[in-house]
Amino acid sequence: MTAVLPAIRVASLSYAYPGGKSVLRDICFEIPRGEIVALVGPSGAGKSTLLMHLNGLLPERIESVSGPTRIEIAGIPLEKTKLPQVRQLVGFVFQDPDDQLFCPTIREDVAFGPLNVGLPRDVLLERVQRNLASVGLAGYEHRSTLQLSVGEKKRVCLAGVLASEPEVLALDEPFSNLDPRARKGLIGILKRFPGTQLIATHDLDLVVELCHRVLVLDAGEIRANGPVRQVLSDPVLMDKHGLEVPYQLR
Repeated sequence: MTAVLPAIRVASLSYAYPGGKSVLRDICFEIPRGEIVALVGPSGAGKSTLLMHLNGLLPERIESVSGPTRIEIAGIPLEKTKLPQVRQLVGFVFQDPDDQLFCPTIREDVAFGPLNVGLPRDVLLERVQRNLASVGLAGYEHRSTLQLSVGEKKRVCLAGVLASEPEVLALDEPFSNLDPRARKGLIGILKRFPGTQLIATHDLDLVVELCHRVLVLDAGEIRANGPVRQVLSDPVLMDKHGLEVPYQLR
């Protein structure tokens, strides 16, 4: 029987920004296909930096003490020649939607990814409409992103990523600055996504509600990796890494 490759495999990943100190140190983990995993930790722990490595948004890594770095998405190594293929598999949503939205209209923004892979016009328009409807923004095609709230902008970003039909979602603080209604709607969208997700978030009650497993990252190192309730209900572990036990686990 052929072994099923994990959706994400990271081995011996270390990284330092040019002229700066080390941000990630010997990161190793795997995520099976279909699993929803939270990435939590204090501000400055390296969560965004780790996410950006999943589709090659950062330059060359520094060598890890434990061996050569290897990042694979669905078995495909993250190498320069494979970047276009990997980026079709990984949908990345930035923490600040203004870093991601750049087209004059919402339709153009959502269509940008699928357009770059040469989809026929009728298929492209159907994907735009279907994915805007899936995030509760049907009929917004011709509006400017400048007319949207932060929550609406985040949903447009997600619609654009989903329109490319990725296998993996890498989400950087998707729930920050959302009101309760927008937060609930986004949770529903992510629960319906059939692929794999790695979500960096400070919303630990959300992690309990949505995720299967949690990685605790602090000072660039993974300090815990396990089932959500087991990890997040440990008061000693949480306090040590600048976190609090979620309300529903107290």
